Amino acid sequence: MNLELGQSIPPDTAHAVSVSLPTWKANIGYEEGEDWVINKMKNGYPRFFIHNSIKRFAEIICRSHASPAETAALFPSRAAALRCAEFLYTHAADLHGQRVRIVELVLNPRTSRDTTLHALAPEIFAVIFPKEHFPVTKSFWAHTGDGISSRRAEFCMGLYEEGILVEKSVAQDHEREPQRLSKGPKRYQRGDATERCVSKFTRQPNSTSTSALNGSHGGEEADQFVEERFGRNMDLSFVANAKLAIRKRIAGSLTADVDLTDALTMTRDEERIRQSSGFSEDDVYLYPTGMSSIFNTHRILLKTRGPLKSICFGFPYVDTLKILQKWGPGCLFYGHGSSEQLDDLELRLQSGERFLALFCEFPGNPLLKTPDLQRIRSLADKYEFAVVVDETIGNFLNVQVLPYADIVVSSLTKIFSGDSNVMGGSCVLNPRSKYYDALRTTLAAEYEDTYWAEDAIFMERNSRDFVSRIDRINVNAEAICDVLKADPRVKEVFYPKYSSTRPFYDSCRTPNGGFGGLLSATFYSSDDAMKFFDSLETAKGPSLGTNFTLCMLYTLLAHYTELEWAAEFGVEKELIRISVGLEDSGDLTCRVQRALDGLGYPKGETEH
Repeated sequence: MNLELGQSIPPDTAHAVSVSLPTWKANIGYEEGEDWVINKMKNGYPRFFIHNSIKRFAEIICRSHASPAETAALFPSRAAALRCAEFLYTHAADLHGQRVRIVELVLNPRTSRDTTLHALAPEIFAVIFPKEHFPVTKSFWAHTGDGISSRRAEFCMGLYEEGILVEKSVAQDHEREPQRLSKGPKRYQRGDATERCVSKFTRQPNSTSTSALNGSHGGEEADQFVEERFGRNMDLSFVANAKLAIRKRIAGSLTADVDLTDALTMTRDEERIRQSSGFSEDDVYLYPTGMSSIFNTHRILLKTRGPLKSICFGFPYVDTLKILQKWGPGCLFYGHGSSEQLDDLELRLQSGERFLALFCEFPGNPLLKTPDLQRIRSLADKYEFAVVVDETIGNFLNVQVLPYADIVVSSLTKIFSGDSNVMGGSCVLNPRSKYYDALRTTLAAEYEDTYWAEDAIFMERNSRDFVSRIDRINVNAEAICDVLKADPRVKEVFYPKYSSTRPFYDSCRTPNGGFGGLLSATFYSSDDAMKFFDSLETAKGPSLGTNFTLCMLYTLLAHYTELEWAAEFGVEKELIRISVGLEDSGDLTCRVQRALDGLGYPKGETEH
């Protein structure tokens, strides 16, 4: 299935997570910022392509609160906005005294007395800064994942335009004024604007669109703020319960595909629960994105254990390394994730070096190598550093990493959601960790639930069939690997099952666990890689873990400005990453085989 350049993935989805870049040339054009690509993009991956709703809201705020030379970045909390401002002052060395300030938008007490609206906490914190420093602010947005979501932007923009969300000083002035009947425009009266916004929680949706991608089990996107898939009304408690259901699924205590009412009354599924005594959904913290969970985990560790260097073990997803390098005292990077590099780490530890935490992925993205968690745990216990494992690729139904980790992080945007229409992240504490009590104390003071209500509602619905999807995706991925491995033009297939690090993967694999839905491949010929990618009949764009197969030129999109550096760690420029979906296995393998057949016959071979 080849979608048009710039089309959202899934198609016609207002808050889609991915965007179609269907050819090799289009991917290069995107990285080069060429108009023929950029001007066609309806959206992009949210941390790198700021959603049009967020852009519009920022522009509207700037009309009243910024000069023509300034722009704004929007955040859901004052703490996140302050961190952005601090990052600007640290990394934009040429500010030369130019002012960075925060405009706080809060509910107007004269027009918004509804308790439901207040409970949503729809505040917006706009960091106003000179336009010339936008690249610095955008890097903060991408690294931390703490910017507002597009759904929050749309909802709060409506409040702002109705006069319900106002600058804080205005709200304070209104609080000091005596209350009286308003003779102003009707849109400023509670009976019109406020009720209209609150009613988005209680009325039926008026439009939906269905994804046309094969294998998607829905992908519906509603204009209204409701649990549209059941078409029933809801109240504010629905949001809190949706978040609780998500946390229960992440904890492994809820694995059945049931509606929200049943989900909250079900007891634990003992066969699926994570293997750690005393563990429950109370040890699960939700974040607006996967990178937000990693960024805030690192931040919480620094506050708990002090300013120590971190360790990044194995070639990681790009922003994880950037976080460890740009915040705190720095990072020791072991990009190969090998036993020899663990030997080096052990020598450093023996000589007296001390570290905050070791961050790793299980398995890694995009080379699918697996770290030796047993040895890492042993070193951590002996030399007192924390272990943080990103289980996004493996997921806890295939592997159990919590017994070896102090903290487990994950991007819920990926396989946990599957529908590619909502962002989310999680942080899980191991109650058996020596740092558990201290981390809980820090989190009690520092944790902010900035996960927007509507995003949580979509995530809860999307994740209901999480368990049933995993087995099918595991099978499909292995089938595609077999086709690629059998072709002589394919140089290497990266997949945990075929990796030299498989023993480390198997040591954490669950009794019925598979090897996941992500694989990568390289070709002997650059021309073959380009032809294969262009002709492969799947969606093509950033992200992974979708219910439909999604192909990506990983190195070009993630490391375009550092291709030689990435190659030093085995991440080749022409590497193609495939996230396998729920389509029919036979159909998928046929698509891959057709793309291979289109390359012609290997040198020296002819058709038999």
